[in-house]
Amino acid sequence: MHSAHDALASLPLLPSKDVAALAAAGLTTPAAVLAHLPRRYEDRRRFDAFPNQSSAVPVCLRGTVIDAALRGFGHGRRFYEAIVMDGSGGVFGSGKITCRWYNMPFIHKLVATGHEVILYGRVKDSNGRLVIDHPEFEIIREEDEPEASIHLERIVPIYKNIPGLAQRRLREIIHLLLHLTDPATLASHADLNPPTPRYQALGEVHFPQSLEQAHPARRRFAREEFFILQLNVAWRRARYHERPGRVLGTRTTLLKQFYASLPFDLTNAQKRSIREIVADMREPRPMHRLLQGDVGSGKTFVAMAAMLLAIDSGCQAALMAPTQILAEQHYLTFRRWLEPLGLRIALRTANRDETSHLPLAGAAQIIIGTHALLYDSVAFRDLGFVVIDEQHKFGVAQRAALIGQGVVPDVLVMTATPIPRTLTMTLYGDLDVSLLDEKPPGRGKLVTALRIAPKQTDVTRFIKAQIAEGRQAYLVYPLVEESENIRAESAIEAYAKWQKRLVGSEVGLLHGKLRPDEKEAVMRRFREGGIAALVATTVIEVGVDVPNASVMILHHAERFGMAQIHQLRGRIGRGGHKGWCVLLTDGKAPEGLEKLKILEQTSDGFEIAEADLRLRGPGDLLGTTQSGLSDLRFTDFLADTALLRDARADADAVLAADPDLTGFHRALRPLIQHRSDTDPHPGAA
Repeated sequence: MHSAHDALASLPLLPSKDVAALAAAGLTTPAAVLAHLPRRYEDRRRFDAFPNQSSAVPVCLRGTVIDAALRGFGHGRRFYEAIVMDGSGGVFGSGKITCRWYNMPFIHKLVATGHEVILYGRVKDSNGRLVIDHPEFEIIREEDEPEASIHLERIVPIYKNIPGLAQRRLREIIHLLLHLTDPATLASHADLNPPTPRYQALGEVHFPQSLEQAHPARRRFAREEFFILQLNVAWRRARYHERPGRVLGTRTTLLKQFYASLPFDLTNAQKRSIREIVADMREPRPMHRLLQGDVGSGKTFVAMAAMLLAIDSGCQAALMAPTQILAEQHYLTFRRWLEPLGLRIALRTANRDETSHLPLAGAAQIIIGTHALLYDSVAFRDLGFVVIDEQHKFGVAQRAALIGQGVVPDVLVMTATPIPRTLTMTLYGDLDVSLLDEKPPGRGKLVTALRIAPKQTDVTRFIKAQIAEGRQAYLVYPLVEESENIRAESAIEAYAKWQKRLVGSEVGLLHGKLRPDEKEAVMRRFREGGIAALVATTVIEVGVDVPNASVMILHHAERFGMAQIHQLRGRIGRGGHKGWCVLLTDGKAPEGLEKLKILEQTSDGFEIAEADLRLRGPGDLLGTTQSGLSDLRFTDFLADTALLRDARADADAVLAADPDLTGFHRALRPLIQHRSDTDPHPGAA
């Protein structure tokens, strides 16, 4: 028996080329290889019937390659195609499927006529043929047929690919190591209160007797992983709170003047959030708070109130937004409400000359900008309060660069992107959270309607009627320009058509490829009411505030994400008029229809986020790189609230008993990931 921590190169049964391939993937010991857990399973005791139609659900098929060839299409590009036939001869299903691999010329060396194969992928209809593009595949060999095979006639593990190792070979290596490794050496310090020995759980997770057996084994390793994650979150939170800060917010003169100037009352949620922020600012440690609120919940006014407290304490405040449109919208809003109080407000974007927008008698007290705040020569005299809007759209280094320009500033990060509560606990567990869970009064009712392949004349008639009533409309498209790969109308194509359909009304065009000054001119014209209908892409997703715009038509709505659609429809219904968000789709994508029906039924951002998490998983939902989830193996368990709470409770208990991890729990100290001290939120890159 070998120790789980021996070098793989010292194991005589593993060829050097296999050891090299594993090492290139960072797997150099049996423990590391056995921790490379399956990402899914295939039930090879039975296979799906060859389908008769496209399907949103992946299928697992077994068949024989009856034809294969390298083929070409447009501009000299080529793809490899293999036709696979069902062994039943078409008794069950269509009996035939076409597999295609683009830009992968080496596939012809792996898949050839006569091979028996196992395929996994989504089936789609392509010009009357059923096709799987880039399927996962495995070649069946004659030696797989005996009863003892680990590749057939059982629940088979499928792993994340390791270059240089075929799935079947990786499966064989893991099976071998399970039998060669000393069980006692596989224990983990992060495996608290295990229900079964770790060695047994590894056997059940790699080669389960049933899918029902695999689930609790995977959940056990998910808890171990989440414990490590929560231990790091709790560690960072404790270290951040230990840092000396500055006491702000003790003077409230400007805040009282601000309240008195408002023609409306703030919501109870806004008042509660401001109280929480004030309490943080008055503590002698840096504030580190997340303000989370659905579209239209009034985050900007909460940020204004907090910044006024900082200014009353004698320091500057800055707000950084991810886009020029959003930064300019904030600038206009802040000027409207705060200049009457005598405040000096500056706007900094990459396309603004300082003298054109900084006509100030003294230094700016509030500086609003984009990434330009990081690189421009803005004179931060004493930056004491930082607001980062839509913070998930900035990287760690960008946030740290702005915060680093201040003197231990208090930091408020804001997001209007609905985040499931379990992900908030995971990604933002090192922040204090303020939640805006009610909307200000005076907003018009917003109706969302799903329409499958409607007549263009009906859509045009509806928009004309709204314009006749004095309203304005957004006509949103997923593409800027026509694409060879995506069958969807683009904004530029549609713009010419809408000019003809809406003769007598001005139609505008807004997309990300316009110059900043062009975008600004279009938005100004739309805000002033000159443009009646704005053809746009998702550049309007955040920050656009035109109260008179009451209609949004989302074309090819199935191509937008749920959170994205929710953000987009937040642009309407902001005045007192009834708002209409119409989701147009051809209805051919079942998974697209499912998400659009959810959006039609609810306007609760958190309900939508939970549904999105269920349908797509957290990696797709937030983008693993942006969310800090890129290294997690068990993202499918992030919806398991009980598991996350248990992991957090374990982490808190460990640090309560051993705050520096130098005592009884010192073996856990190597699990702490040390990151930048200047970034208040390193957990969500």
